[in-house]
Amino acid sequence: MKQLFTNAKIFTSNRDRLYADAMLVENGRIQWIGTGAPAETPDEIIDLQGKTVIPGLIDAHMHPLMLAEYSKQIACLPPRVNSIEDLIAEIARVRQEIIAAGNTEGEEIPWICGWGYDEGKYAEKRSPDRYDLDRGSEDYPVFLVRSCEHIRCVNSKALEIAGITKDTPDPPGGSIDRDENGEPTGVLRENARDLVLPFMPEETEAEVVDALVGLGQLLISQGIVAIGDMGNLHPGGNLDYFAKAAERGFPQRVSLYYMWDYFMDDPEFEIADAMMDYESRIRIAGIKLIGDGSISGKTAWLHRPYLGTDLCGMPVYSDESMEKAIDFAKKTGCQIAVHAMGGRAVDRVINRIYDESDWTDGRVPFVRIEHVTEPSEEAMTKAAEKGYAFVTQPIFEYSEIETYKVNMDEQRLKQLYPFRTEMNHGIQLVLSTDAPATSWAVPSDPFSNIKAATTRKAYDGSDTGQDEKIDIETAVILYTREAAHVCGFAGLGQLTPGYSADFAVLSEDIFTMDPSRIDQLKVEATYICGEQTYKAP
Repeated sequence: MKQLFTNAKIFTSNRDRLYADAMLVENGRIQWIGTGAPAETPDEIIDLQGKTVIPGLIDAHMHPLMLAEYSKQIACLPPRVNSIEDLIAEIARVRQEIIAAGNTEGEEIPWICGWGYDEGKYAEKRSPDRYDLDRGSEDYPVFLVRSCEHIRCVNSKALEIAGITKDTPDPPGGSIDRDENGEPTGVLRENARDLVLPFMPEETEAEVVDALVGLGQLLISQGIVAIGDMGNLHPGGNLDYFAKAAERGFPQRVSLYYMWDYFMDDPEFEIADAMMDYESRIRIAGIKLIGDGSISGKTAWLHRPYLGTDLCGMPVYSDESMEKAIDFAKKTGCQIAVHAMGGRAVDRVINRIYDESDWTDGRVPFVRIEHVTEPSEEAMTKAAEKGYAFVTQPIFEYSEIETYKVNMDEQRLKQLYPFRTEMNHGIQLVLSTDAPATSWAVPSDPFSNIKAATTRKAYDGSDTGQDEKIDIETAVILYTREAAHVCGFAGLGQLTPGYSADFAVLSEDIFTMDPSRIDQLKVEATYICGEQTYKAP
C-alpha cells in the first residue's frame, strides 16, 4: 500500500534536503520525499494539515528499566516534595500503606523506595541522611536514589540489613559518608551503593515487562521511536525483558549496552554477531564502563576542584576492567561506552584507547563517551581524529542548576557542556536525557532537553553559556540522525528514501517558535513504519 503524507512542513534531518512538504511511503519505507506530488499514484492520501513533522526522536542514553520501575516509587521531586520534611512525610505515607496492606508470613520485608532526590531543590539545602529517613520509617528499610543515579541514601534499617557499620571499609571506586564519630550517615556514593543492592527484593519478570510496556507508551507519546539502554545498576542484562515487552506491544527499537563490571569475570559471557544485527528491532550494541560520577554529586572526576573545596571527584573503573573491556570489544567487534563526566575521566579513557584502531565494522563509532562536561583541547582533538562520539545531556545543568551553582563558579558554569566547541572540533555529538538520572519530573521529555541546548539557560533563567548554544535544526539532527548512527539503528533517524517512515507530528512549528517555549510543545501523533502508533487525546 502506498501512502502519501502531504500538506506538511517536513524536517528531514538530511542536510542534502532539510525540508519537504510531502512523502510517499510503501511497506513502511519512504519511497519519495519532496515538494508537490510524486510521479506515482498513492493508494491513500493523509493530509497533515500544515503541521510540522520531524523524524522520530532517538534517546541514545537512558535507563528504561529504571525509569519504568521508578513510576511505582516515591518521586522525591517538586512539585510534591520540596523539602526533607516533605520527603519524610511521603516515606511515612508509604509506610502506612504497607501496614494497611498487611504482610504475609514468609514474604520478604518490603522496602520503601524513592528516586530523584536533589538537595539543591530542598528548602534545607542539604542531603537527607539516615536519621531523616528514620523519622519516616524505623521498621521498614528505606532506599532513595539521588537524581544523578550515582548516590544512594538509606535509613538505619537498610544499613542494618546490609551489615554496614563504622567498621565497613569503603569499597574500591566508592565511599560511605560518615559523621564525626565515623558512623555511616546513610549516604552511599558510587560503588558503595552495591553494598545494599543484594539485600533488596527483586521484581518478578512479569512486573518488569508490565512496567516496560507502560513506559513504551509514554515514550511514543513524546515522539521517541528508539532508545539506547545504557545498562542496569545491578547485575544482569535486559535483552529478554525487551523481547517479551516487544511481544506485548513495546513499540521502540532498542540498542542495549551491558554494564561491564557485572560481566567482565564471566568466561561464558559473549555477544554473538546475530545479536548485534543493525536491522534488528532489539539489538546488543556493546558494553559500558563507569569512569566517574556526577557534577551535582561532586563525584565527577575533574581537573580543578569543586567550588570552595579541594575535592576533584573520583575515578571508578579499574585499569584491569578497562583492559578486559578492550580485549572483549576487539574480539567481539562491539562498541565501548564509557561514562566520563569530568575532564580527568574523559582524558583517562581517550588516552588509553587513542592508539587502538577501530575494532568495529565502521558503521558505528567504536567508542562512545557519555556526559562530558569539561573536555580538554587535547581530548577534543583526539576524539575528533579517532571518530569517538560524545553523548551528552543538556537537561542536567538545566534542571540541576541549584546544585551546579553550589559546585561551580559562574564562569565555569557557562563553559560546561561545550556543545558548539565540540562540534567545531568535528566531534560527533548526540543529545540524550539519561532518564531517569536527573532532577526533572518527566525525565524523558525531549523538548525540555532541546530547549536547554538551544537557549543555554536553566529552568530558572540562569545563563549557562550563550557561546555554546546550538540552533534548533542542529539540535533535532543530534536527536535523530546522529543518535541513530551512534546507536547503530539502520534506516532510522532521517526522512529520506529507503529509510523507515518513523516520524512525529508536532503541535507547533519548533523551528520558528520562541526557543524559550519549546518545552511547551506536544506531540500530536507518532508514526512507526508509516503506521500511526500514537494520537494525542
